[in-house]
Amino acid sequence: MKEYCKSDIPASVIKRLPKYRRHLKNFLGEVDKISSSELSKCTGFSSSQIRQDLSRFGNFGHKGYGYDVQILYDEISDILGIRTKYSLIIIGAGNLGQALFYYYNDREDYMDVAGLFDVNPKIVGLKMKNKEVYDVDYLEEFLKQNSVDIAALCVPKKAAPELYKTLSTSDIKAIWNFTPIDLPETDKVNIRNVHFSDSLLTLVYRINNIE
Repeated sequence: MKEYCKSDIPASVIKRLPKYRRHLKNFLGEVDKISSSELSKCTGFSSSQIRQDLSRFGNFGHKGYGYDVQILYDEISDILGIRTKYSLIIIGAGNLGQALFYYYNDREDYMDVAGLFDVNPKIVGLKMKNKEVYDVDYLEEFLKQNSVDIAALCVPKKAAPELYKTLSTSDIKAIWNFTPIDLPETDKVNIRNVHFSDSLLTLVYRINNIE
């Protein structure tokens, strides 16, 4: 991999990398090599876009051969920083929190679910596989005792501000926010605000504007 300046990489390129990696993962063990045109068919991005994106990080392909699937998968994993494991906590162990837990606890080896938290007495104390759901009152103490990289916030709107305050004053590095409000980044905490309704409304717009 060639040397590159992270600040020079457009955000749009970074957003495409996980999709490249996801589709490459499907080819692992099935084929040894893949061309940019083949990758284009499954990702929806043009061949030239794919080649341009990847060339920002190194010369991974060979003319007349394409890309080695395993090598390219590993290189993209390195670029994204997921060849090491990250610690994730999930605050709000309802339907969404449980869905996140079972996905990342079972399928993604770069993410370790360190704890789940909730206020519902019917949920607190339950075991989800090998993890106990803690009372959210224990969150601050848990953060002091454990190294946590990311918190997934899956709680109602009214609970978000106080939890955000607790998280942003801890040593946590990022918040994956699924609440109905946007949370601001700080100098040390990255925020990703996720709104499912935005994606749905985009689809509704497209349905109503098909020529």
